Amino acid sequence: MTKINDAGTEAPRYWLLKSEPDAYGWNDLVAEGEGTWDGVRNHRAANNLRAMKQGDKAFFYHSNIGLEIVGIVTISQAGLTDPSDPEGKWAAVKVKPDRKLKRPVSLKEIKADPALADMELVRLSRLSVAELTPQEWDYVLGMAGG
Repeated sequence: MTKINDAGTEAPRYWLLKSEPDAYGWNDLVAEGEGTWDGVRNHRAANNLRAMKQGDKAFFYHSNIGLEIVGIVTISQAGLTDPSDPEGKWAAVKVKPDRKLKRPVSLKEIKADPALADMELVRLSRLSVAELTPQEWDYVLGMAGG
Protein backbone atom coordinates (compact mmCIF):
# COMPACT_ATOMS: atom_id res chain seq x y z
CA MET A 1 0.00 0.00 0.00
CA THR A 2 1.33 3.40 -0.99
CA LYS A 3 1.36 5.96 1.78
CA ILE A 4 0.77 9.58 0.85
CA ASN A 5 2.23 12.33 3.02
CA ASP A 6 0.65 15.68 3.89
CA ALA A 7 2.13 17.28 0.75
CA GLY A 8 0.23 14.79 -1.41
CA THR A 9 3.33 12.92 -2.53
CA GLU A 10 4.36 9.35 -1.85
CA ALA A 11 5.92 9.07 1.60
CA PRO A 12 9.37 7.45 1.78
CA ARG A 13 9.62 3.98 3.25
CA TYR A 14 12.27 2.72 5.62
CA TRP A 15 14.31 -0.45 5.45
CA LEU A 16 17.14 -2.37 7.06
CA LEU A 17 19.82 -4.01 4.91
CA LYS A 18 22.06 -6.67 6.43
CA SER A 19 25.57 -7.36 5.25
CA GLU A 20 28.48 -9.29 6.70
CA PRO A 21 31.15 -6.63 7.27
CA ASP A 22 33.99 -9.00 6.36
CA ALA A 23 32.34 -9.51 2.94
CA TYR A 24 30.92 -6.01 2.35
CA GLY A 25 30.80 -3.51 5.18
CA TRP A 26 29.93 0.13 5.68
CA ASN A 27 33.49 1.24 4.86
CA ASP A 28 33.38 -0.70 1.57
CA LEU A 29 30.21 1.14 0.55
CA VAL A 30 31.67 4.51 1.53
CA ALA A 31 34.81 3.78 -0.51
CA GLU A 32 32.70 2.84 -3.57
CA GLY A 33 30.32 5.77 -3.24
CA GLU A 34 27.45 3.65 -4.57
CA GLY A 35 26.90 -0.07 -4.30
CA THR A 36 24.57 -2.67 -5.73
CA TRP A 37 22.54 -4.58 -3.15
CA ASP A 38 22.34 -8.00 -4.75
CA GLY A 39 22.70 -11.68 -3.97
CA VAL A 40 19.46 -11.85 -1.97
CA ARG A 41 17.87 -15.28 -2.41
CA ASN A 42 15.00 -15.15 0.07
CA HIS A 43 11.56 -14.44 -1.43
CA ARG A 44 10.37 -12.10 1.31
CA ALA A 45 13.64 -10.15 1.31
CA ALA A 46 13.56 -9.97 -2.50
CA ASN A 47 9.98 -8.67 -2.35
CA ASN A 48 11.19 -5.96 0.04
CA LEU A 49 13.87 -5.02 -2.50
CA ARG A 50 11.21 -4.86 -5.22
CA ALA A 51 9.07 -2.56 -3.02
CA MET A 52 11.87 -0.02 -2.57
CA LYS A 53 11.69 3.32 -4.35
CA GLN A 54 14.41 5.79 -5.20
CA GLY A 55 14.87 8.10 -2.21
CA ASP A 56 13.82 5.54 0.42
CA LYS A 57 16.17 5.28 3.40
CA ALA A 58 17.70 2.16 4.93
CA PHE A 59 19.80 1.30 7.91
CA PHE A 60 23.05 -0.50 7.11
CA TYR A 61 23.36 -3.40 9.54
CA HIS A 62 26.53 -5.40 10.14
CA SER A 63 25.49 -9.03 10.56
CA ASN A 64 27.54 -11.92 11.97
CA ILE A 65 30.34 -9.58 13.12
CA GLY A 66 29.25 -6.61 15.20
CA LEU A 67 25.49 -7.25 15.05
CA GLU A 68 24.72 -3.55 14.93
CA ILE A 69 23.22 -0.80 12.81
CA VAL A 70 26.11 1.40 11.74
CA GLY A 71 24.84 3.78 9.09
CA ILE A 72 22.12 5.12 6.83
CA VAL A 73 21.92 4.66 3.08
CA THR A 74 19.66 6.14 0.41
CA ILE A 75 18.16 3.97 -2.31
CA SER A 76 19.65 5.58 -5.42
CA GLN A 77 18.17 3.20 -8.02
CA ALA A 78 15.28 0.82 -7.54
CA GLY A 79 13.62 -1.88 -9.60
CA LEU A 80 16.81 -3.53 -10.83
CA THR A 81 17.32 -7.15 -11.78
CA ASP A 82 20.07 -8.76 -9.72
CA PRO A 83 23.18 -8.79 -11.95
CA SER A 84 24.47 -11.89 -10.11
CA ASP A 85 21.39 -13.89 -11.20
CA PRO A 86 21.79 -15.42 -14.68
CA GLU A 87 18.07 -16.26 -14.79
CA GLY A 88 17.03 -12.67 -14.02
CA LYS A 89 14.36 -13.52 -11.44
CA TRP A 90 15.89 -11.89 -8.35
CA ALA A 91 15.80 -8.19 -7.44
CA ALA A 92 18.49 -5.65 -6.61
CA VAL A 93 18.80 -1.95 -5.81
CA LYS A 94 21.62 0.55 -5.77
CA VAL A 95 22.43 2.40 -2.55
CA LYS A 96 24.54 5.39 -1.62
CA PRO A 97 25.92 6.04 1.85
CA ASP A 98 24.13 8.89 3.59
CA ARG A 99 25.86 9.03 6.96
CA LYS A 100 27.39 6.93 9.66
CA LEU A 101 25.39 6.83 12.89
CA LYS A 102 26.76 8.87 15.78
CA ARG A 103 26.63 5.66 17.81
CA PRO A 104 25.99 2.15 16.47
CA VAL A 105 22.84 0.49 17.77
CA SER A 106 23.36 -3.14 18.69
CA LEU A 107 20.96 -6.01 18.15
CA LYS A 108 21.17 -6.67 21.89
CA GLU A 109 19.87 -3.13 22.62
CA ILE A 110 17.10 -3.47 20.07
CA LYS A 111 15.95 -6.84 21.43
CA ALA A 112 16.00 -5.50 25.00
CA ASP A 113 13.69 -2.60 24.19
CA PRO A 114 9.96 -3.48 24.38
CA ALA A 115 9.14 -0.59 22.03
CA LEU A 116 10.88 -2.52 19.23
CA ALA A 117 9.44 -5.98 19.93
CA ASP A 118 7.48 -5.99 16.65
CA MET A 119 10.40 -4.86 14.50
CA GLU A 120 11.09 -7.31 11.65
CA LEU A 121 14.75 -7.48 12.73
CA VAL A 122 13.54 -8.97 16.02
CA ARG A 123 10.63 -11.11 14.76
CA LEU A 124 12.28 -12.39 11.57
CA SER A 125 15.91 -12.43 12.61
CA ARG A 126 17.18 -14.26 9.52
CA LEU A 127 15.57 -11.82 7.06
CA SER A 128 18.34 -9.93 5.24
CA VAL A 129 16.16 -7.06 3.94
CA ALA A 130 13.51 -5.87 6.39
CA GLU A 131 10.99 -3.05 6.43
CA LEU A 132 10.70 -0.62 9.35
CA THR A 133 7.78 1.54 10.31
CA PRO A 134 8.43 5.30 10.47
CA GLN A 135 8.06 5.01 14.26
CA GLU A 136 10.70 2.25 14.46
CA TRP A 137 13.01 4.31 12.23
CA ASP A 138 12.71 7.39 14.43
CA TYR A 139 13.10 5.35 17.62
CA VAL A 140 16.32 3.69 16.42
CA LEU A 141 17.66 7.07 15.27
CA GLY A 142 17.02 8.35 18.79
CA MET A 143 18.94 5.40 20.23
CA ALA A 144 21.86 6.29 17.93
CA GLY A 145 21.94 9.87 19.16
CA GLY A 146 19.87 11.52 16.43
